[in-house]
Amino acid sequence: MTRDIQTDEDGLIRLQKLLAQSGVASRRKCEELMLDGEVEVDGEVVTRLGTKVDPRTAVIKVSGHRLPPVSEHVYLVLNKPRGVVSTMSDERGRRTITDVVADRLEADPALRLFHVGRLDTDTTGLLLLTNDGELAHRMAHPSYEVEKTYVAEVTGRLSRGTVADLLAGVELEDGPVRVRRARIVDAAADKSIVELVIHEGRNRIVRRLLDQVGHPVRQLSRTRFGPVELGTLRSGETRELTNDELGDLLEIVGL
Repeated sequence: MTRDIQTDEDGLIRLQKLLAQSGVASRRKCEELMLDGEVEVDGEVVTRLGTKVDPRTAVIKVSGHRLPPVSEHVYLVLNKPRGVVSTMSDERGRRTITDVVADRLEADPALRLFHVGRLDTDTTGLLLLTNDGELAHRMAHPSYEVEKTYVAEVTGRLSRGTVADLLAGVELEDGPVRVRRARIVDAAADKSIVELVIHEGRNRIVRRLLDQVGHPVRQLSRTRFGPVELGTLRSGETRELTNDELGDLLEIVGL
């Protein structure tokens, strides 16, 4: 995340100043956090005021939360609208992510964003955009098992027995899949709303899973990706990741 950090000729900065400029708290409060043993640098607690660090390379934690390093990378959350293809360009002329974030790209013509994973054209919700290739690769890689939360409106009344089946595992044509958590948000005679937490990234996995248990999806939205929540972000809007969100993401994927 780019921050305007003023360093000395050696590229260093006093730790409490870096914390304050990064938005952790006021300078005085940051000094208190250091004195209270709440600040770590490269795995070591730092209590000496005036300690200098390299903001580009130091691994800093405040009260257990990772402070993202200073970089030229951009990290955005997009609430993808329905009907948008999860790609930056499309030969068939369909509406793409580039079309949705056109204003931001026009403001910074040198910015080259790409998306972390995909959402189906008919699926709405949280999509991460970045120019950090390593983070994007790790977030999408199945070995890191980054959790994703979806809310689906499905056909028919969803029973507790079906939820138990989802938790136990369901066999699909390309192998078994098991959700990590599931809860019925609402259930009526003709439709239900269910929240699922899953780490799988296979194509249309949530739709295929719910179809397999007899409840085809009517509407589907991703509301969370790892520690990042969609919240009240409106359809088609973007926001930058917070320092806490980015720090937690870096921790999850080992960066």
